[in-house]
Amino acid sequence: MIATVTLNPAIDKTAKAARMIPGQVNRMDSIANIAGGKGVNVTKILRQYEYEVTALGFLGGYTGRFIKEQLAGMGVECRFTEIGQDTRCNLNVISEDGYVTELLEPGPVISKEELEAFYAEYQEILGKCELVILSGSIPKGVPENVYAVLTKMADKAGVKVLLDSSGEALKAGISAKSFMVKPNLKELEGLIGKKINDREEILTVADSFVKHGISHVMVSMGSKGLLYVHENEALYAKAPLVKAVNTVACGDSVVASFAMSLMKGDSMEECLKRAVAISAANATTMESAVIPKDVAEELYQKIEVETY
Repeated sequence: MIATVTLNPAIDKTAKAARMIPGQVNRMDSIANIAGGKGVNVTKILRQYEYEVTALGFLGGYTGRFIKEQLAGMGVECRFTEIGQDTRCNLNVISEDGYVTELLEPGPVISKEELEAFYAEYQEILGKCELVILSGSIPKGVPENVYAVLTKMADKAGVKVLLDSSGEALKAGISAKSFMVKPNLKELEGLIGKKINDREEILTVADSFVKHGISHVMVSMGSKGLLYVHENEALYAKAPLVKAVNTVACGDSVVASFAMSLMKGDSMEECLKRAVAISAANATTMESAVIPKDVAEELYQKIEVETY
């Protein structure tokens, strides 16, 4: 079993519009409500590939019930901690010019009692799973080092941790030596405090994480592809050219794909190719974290891997 943790899930309102103009009235052509948040997206993808998943985190109010019902309907074991405040809503506006504008709510404030209840639930699940995926932002009331705490708890239980976050939360996970981390380019620049100009600089930073004790580092670079570093090996795969409809959850697709490859025992090259293919396939659909498997397989056949 794989456990996913989404501390700050959301209903993603995905809207289509002709264009978005700041400072003016913008009318949407259509809108869809989708269970979202990075860990929720990972969960949805894993279920599409028929992996057994238990989802944890915080849910509250009508929005929380909506997310829980959607996941339960997919066969997910929901072990979320109920909270007094409402789960947030995010708005993703996809305009015809190809731009995606995201308006993200901060989320609820978690009480001390709710946090302790979550820790207890997490500890229990660690005895039943093989892999934990920690994804996304942290709501107010939860300490910035929470991913370090959760990583250390998993390590004591002999469970590997995959981490996908940003800022101080990502730093904390790295300090606790998560088994795998997946920053994107902007998140990587935030970690080192300066702009990264080329692939060689990305490789240098990723390699420093491996030397620090992170077994696997995957850096997503959007349309420029994916860099994968493990021990003394580094591989790069260019993203295939696709007509992108919605790029939300492409990074989450990489994490979900890595988890599946890890469970199957895939080689580094196979792991990288699958991650790039599934991520690119995700971008071709309006609803985020819905993978057209036939498209992913077709793209997989075209991906070439470079060795550093």
